[in-house]
Amino acid sequence: MKTSANTIPLEKLLEQLPETYTLADKELVQRAYRVAEEAHRGQKRNSGEPYINHCLAVAQILSELRVPPEVLAAGLLHDTVEDTTVTLKDIRNDFGDIVASLVDGVTKLTNLPRVSRDDQHAEKDGSENGEVQAAAPASLGRKADMASETLRKTFLAMGDDVRVVLIKLADRLHNMRTLSHMPEDKRLRIARQTLDIFAPLANRLGIWQIKWELEDLAFRYVNPQKYKEIAEQLAERRPDREAQIGAIEEQLRALFEKNDIKIEISGRPKHIYSIYKKMQDKGKAFEAVRDVRAVRLIVPDIAACYTALGLIHTHWRPIPNEFDDYIAAPKGNFYQSLHTAVIWDDGKPLEVQIRTSEMHQNAEYGIAAHWRYKEGTKRDKSYEQRINWLRNMMEWRSDVSDATEFVESMHSDVFKDRVYVFTPRGDIIDLPAGSTPIDFAYHVHTDIGHRCRGAKVNGKLVPLYHELKTGDQVEILTAKRGGPSRDWLNINLGLVKTQRAKSKIRQWFKEENYQQNLSQGRLLLERELQRLGIPEVNFEKMARNLGFKSPDEMFVNLGTGDLSVSKVVKEISETEENADLITANVPAPSTTTTEAVNIVGLKGLLTTLGRCCNPAPGDQIIGYITRGRGATIHRQDCPNILRLRLNDRERIVRVDWGQQVSTFPVQIRIKAYDRQGLMSDVTNLLSDEGVNIADVKVNVNRSLAELRLIVEVQDIAQLSKVLTKLENVPNVMEAHRVSG
Repeated sequence: MKTSANTIPLEKLLEQLPETYTLADKELVQRAYRVAEEAHRGQKRNSGEPYINHCLAVAQILSELRVPPEVLAAGLLHDTVEDTTVTLKDIRNDFGDIVASLVDGVTKLTNLPRVSRDDQHAEKDGSENGEVQAAAPASLGRKADMASETLRKTFLAMGDDVRVVLIKLADRLHNMRTLSHMPEDKRLRIARQTLDIFAPLANRLGIWQIKWELEDLAFRYVNPQKYKEIAEQLAERRPDREAQIGAIEEQLRALFEKNDIKIEISGRPKHIYSIYKKMQDKGKAFEAVRDVRAVRLIVPDIAACYTALGLIHTHWRPIPNEFDDYIAAPKGNFYQSLHTAVIWDDGKPLEVQIRTSEMHQNAEYGIAAHWRYKEGTKRDKSYEQRINWLRNMMEWRSDVSDATEFVESMHSDVFKDRVYVFTPRGDIIDLPAGSTPIDFAYHVHTDIGHRCRGAKVNGKLVPLYHELKTGDQVEILTAKRGGPSRDWLNINLGLVKTQRAKSKIRQWFKEENYQQNLSQGRLLLERELQRLGIPEVNFEKMARNLGFKSPDEMFVNLGTGDLSVSKVVKEISETEENADLITANVPAPSTTTTEAVNIVGLKGLLTTLGRCCNPAPGDQIIGYITRGRGATIHRQDCPNILRLRLNDRERIVRVDWGQQVSTFPVQIRIKAYDRQGLMSDVTNLLSDEGVNIADVKVNVNRSLAELRLIVEVQDIAQLSKVLTKLENVPNVMEAHRVSG
C-alpha cells in the first residue's frame, strides 16, 4: 500500500504536466507510477528514502523539459527492468513498444557480460550514475579504463534515440542533487565524470538548464574549497548586485517603452562553475570577474533583436571584441542569440543577451524544445536537423572498440567547440575545434580524404597539421590515385584530430593485404624500439599485455592503425613488470627501495646514473657496484656493461626503477641537411614540448649536419614523441637515441 509520503510527489508531478497532455496521457503516467511503485517497494536509497522517490524526481525533471508522455512514463520505469522482477516483456505488454524501447535503451548495460553491483538495493550512484558498473575487459586492466569502457557501452546503448539521452541526463541530475549521501570516493568519481561527460553532453544538446546545474553540483565536490569561496563571496555581494541589476532593468525598460519595443528583461543567474572557468581562462582572481553584470532581453522577433542592439550601442559604448552574432551564425548546438557588452553609466561593464522567446526556449531546453504533442503534428525541420547533426557527429562510435579512445573521441568530436569553414564553392562545413585539412577532406568525402596530399587555406598553401579557424576557405589538393599515409594516425604529429577521419583511415588500411599489414606493423614497431634504444622485446608477453592473442595479431593492428606505436611505447614505460617484457639474465632476490631506483637485496646504497648510456625510466636497467661510490645504474645494452670481464660480473646487481625523479638526461643524435635556422627550429620544438637541453654539439660536414644533444625527458613515451616530431622538422633525415 502506498504511503502518503509517496502520494504527495505524484500529485505534484501530475499538477505540473504540460497542458498539452490529454487525459489518456495522464492516465499513462499514473499507470507507469503504479507499476514502478509496486516494483521498487521495499527498496531504499542511501539517504534512507523510498527508491520510488528517485523515479518521481527523474519524471519531474523530464516534465520540466516538456517531453512526450511516453518519455515521462519511461522515466518512471527506467530502473524497473534492471533492479526488479519486472521484465521488458511486461513493459511492452503494459505500455507498448515505444516505452519498452526507451526503458531498454536506458537499461541496456544489464545484458552485457560480467556485470557486478555492490548492493542491489543501494542508491545507484556508481560509475554510470544510477546504472550498472560493467567490468572492463582484461586487456584494459586499470580503473580508468573500466570507467571508460562503461561509458563507451552506455553511449552505444543509447543508439540514435535522443530521448534515451534525456532520461539518462535527468537520472544523472537527480543523483547529483542527492550525491551527499554517497561515500566520498564515489562522490568525487561521479562528480568528475559529470564534468567530463554529462555536462558537456547536455551542452551539446543545447539543454543549458541541465548543463549549468550539473556543472555547479559537480564542481561542489570536485573542488569544494574553491566552490565554497566563490559561493560565499557571491552571497556577500548579492544585495548590492540585485539592487544594481534592478536599477539597470528600470532604465532599459524605460528606453524600450519610449521606442515602442515590447521587451522582457531579466538578470542572468550567476553560475559558480562558469565564474570559476572564467577565472581560469582569463587568469584572473574572483575580484576581477565578480562585477560582471549581465541582463537578458527577450523581444518579439528577429528584427526587434537588431533594433534593440542598435539602441543599446547608441546609448552606451560597446566594448571592442565583445560582440557575437549567434543569430546569423548559430553555434554548433543551434544556440541563437546576440551577445554584446557595453560600459554602463557607472563605468563598469554590462553583458547583454538579446533573443526572441523561441530562441530562449531553445537555449534553455535545446533539443527538447522541439517536440509537439498535438496529434497529427509533425516534427519541425529544426528538430530533424538536430537529430541528423547528432547522428552524424557520432557515426564513428561503432568503429571504436578501445574504451579510452572512445571517451577521448567524445571529447574531440562531440563535446569540443566547433569551427565553421567553407569549401571553394561556399558550402559551410561544421568541424570540431582544432580540426586539420585532412579532417576537412574526410568530412567532405571519404575518397577526397584518401587522396589528400596538400591544402590551401584562404588561397595559401598550409601544412596538413594546420588548425582550421572559423571563416577559413579550404581547398584540398588531391592525387589521382593512392591512399592515406600511416603517419596520419601518429598522434605525435597531430595531422588528424577527429575520430570520423581516423575511422575512415583505419578502414582503408584494414582492406589492404593481410601480409602487408603484418610486415608493416612489425617494421613500425621494430624501428621505433631501435630508435629509442630499447633492447630486444618479448613480443609474446607484450601482445598479451595489450590484449592480443599473438604477436602477429598485434602487428596487424599496428599495420592497420588500430593500435598506435605510441600506445605500445606507453605500455613499455608504464608496465611494472618490465623484466617480463625485456629479456634479462640478472638473478632476482628480494627488493628494497632507495629514492629513485630499487636495488635488490641492498638497502641505503648510494646510486648514480651512468653517463655512458644515460638510462631513463622505461629502460631495462642493471646496477654495477663501484669502489667507494655505491652503485652506478646502466642500461642493460650499455656497451661498457657488455664488455665487462667475467670476474667483474659478480659486481652486477638487479635494479628496477623506483620513485621517479622529474627528468632524466638522454643523448640523441639528429642527422639533417644543413640550412639556416635548423638549430633554431630544433630548440624551439624541444622548448614547446617542455624538454630541457642540457648539452649541444654540432658538426657540419659540407651540406650535412649532425647534432648531438643531451635532453632531459620524463620517460620513454615523451622521448618517442620528441623524436617523432624532430624527424618531421624540414631537412631532418633521422633522429634517434644513442648510448654514448
